[in-house]
Amino acid sequence: MVAAEIWRDLMAIPTSFFRSVTAEKVREEGRVQSRAEDTITVLQLRGIEVSDEVRERVESCKDSDLVRLWFNRAITVDRAEDIFAE
Repeated sequence: MVAAEIWRDLMAIPTSFFRSVTAEKVREEGRVQSRAEDTITVLQLRGIEVSDEVRERVESCKDSDLVRLWFNRAITVDRAEDIFAE
């Protein structure tokens, strides 16, 4: 009986936050940060030296499309700086 009451109380917690614009923004920021970290990892696994300047620029970027572009370039470039090529 006590367990049922606890369960009912837990299920009464509003979940609207998880569907909110703010929650989606937080999730998107997490995806961008993860992709940035993956970009650095790909470069390092390929044996490419990553300078502090490159690392800072990649990790501070908030534009998901740009970070995705850099990630894709990290797969084929010869130098880390080349991911930023125009």
